[in-house]
Amino acid sequence: MNNNKLGALAGSAILALGLAACGSSGSSNSSSSTTATTASSGASGTISGAGSTFAAPVYEQWASSLSPLTVNYQAVGSGAGITSLESKTVDFGASDPPLKAADEEAIAKNGSPAVQIPMFLGAITVSYNLPGVKSGLKLEGKTIADIYLGKVKTWDDPEIKALNPGVSLPSTAITVIHRSDSSGTTDGFTGFLSDVDPEFKAKVGEGKTVEWPTGTGAKGNAGVAGGVQQTAGAIGYVEQAYALEHNFTYAAVKNKAGNFVSPTLASTSAAAEGITVPANLGFKISNPTAAAAYPITSQTFLVVNKDLCKAGTPGGEAAAKGVVKFLEYGLGEGQAILSKADYAALPSAILSKSKEAVAGLECNGSAIGG
Repeated sequence: MNNNKLGALAGSAILALGLAACGSSGSSNSSSSTTATTASSGASGTISGAGSTFAAPVYEQWASSLSPLTVNYQAVGSGAGITSLESKTVDFGASDPPLKAADEEAIAKNGSPAVQIPMFLGAITVSYNLPGVKSGLKLEGKTIADIYLGKVKTWDDPEIKALNPGVSLPSTAITVIHRSDSSGTTDGFTGFLSDVDPEFKAKVGEGKTVEWPTGTGAKGNAGVAGGVQQTAGAIGYVEQAYALEHNFTYAAVKNKAGNFVSPTLASTSAAAEGITVPANLGFKISNPTAAAAYPITSQTFLVVNKDLCKAGTPGGEAAAKGVVKFLEYGLGEGQAILSKADYAALPSAILSKSKEAVAGLECNGSAIGG
C-alpha cells in the first residue's frame, strides 16, 4: 500500500491529530474538530473524546462522515484518554490496551459501570531510517528487544546480520526512538517484547509507560514518526498509518510460528484468529499463533460509562446520543473503510459483541441506540 491510499482515507487527519498528540496531555487545545458535509448521521451537536493516537486517523475519518455531528477528539495517548474519561472532561475515552481493574473502578465512580467496546485492529510497525536498506529487513523479537535494551548499537551488529544474509548493512549507529507519553502503542510493543524475551520482561516489562534503558522519547505516534524521519539510523515503533504517511521502511518480524511477516491488512487480520473475548470485552492480542499473523498487532477500544447521562457526560443527553451514533457508524459502515488505511476490521464474532455493548448503552436508564 502506498501513501496515496492512506491519503484517500484520512487526508490531513493524520497530521491534524498527530500534531495534537505531540502536545501536553492536559492541554485543551490539542484537539481536532470535524463537522462533516458528506452524510447525515441523524444526530447533531458536539461530542468530545480523547485518547489513542493509534486510532486517531480512523476516528477523524469516521467523524467526517457524520454531519451535522461535530466530533472533538484529542489524540493524547491511551493513558491520558482514560484519565480524561475518569475526570469527566470528555464524553468518551479511547484506549488500545484493555482496561485494568483499577481503571474500571475509577470510571464506575462516575455513577455507572465502565464499558469498553472493541473498534478495530492495527499493526505496530518497527520502522527504520537506514538509507540504502529497503523495507523488509528481517528482525526477530529478541533482536528488537536487544536494540531497545541498548545491547545492539549498530546496524551491522552480528545479531542483525545473521537474520539478513546477503544484505549490505552499514555500521551506522542505531538511534532508538520510543514514546514518552502513556501509550497503548507502547503497551502493545512492550507486551510483544516481554513475551518473547525474558531479559526485556525483567528489565523493562510491559505497560503504557515503562522505564526505557536507552533512546529518545517523543509524544504520540506522530512524535515517534517524526523522530525516525529526521534521524538517519533511527528505529521506532509506530502504527502503520503513520509509517505509510511518512513513507517509512519497516521490518518483517518473526512470529510465533517462525515466519517473518510484514505488516499488511491480511497479516493484521490473521492476528485475531482464535482470540478469546472475556465478558467485559477486554481482550488483548499478544504474540499471536497463526502462521500468517503479523506478531505486533493491537486492538483498540472506545470507552464510556454504561449510562452516559447518570455518569455526567459533559455534553449531557445530546452528547450521549451523539456518542452512540458515532459508535453505531464505526461498527457499521465504518468497518468497511478501514482497509483503505491498512487497519483491520473486527472479526464477526467480536464485532457482534461490540454491537451488543452499544445497544446496551443508556441515558438515565433508557436505551439510546436504535
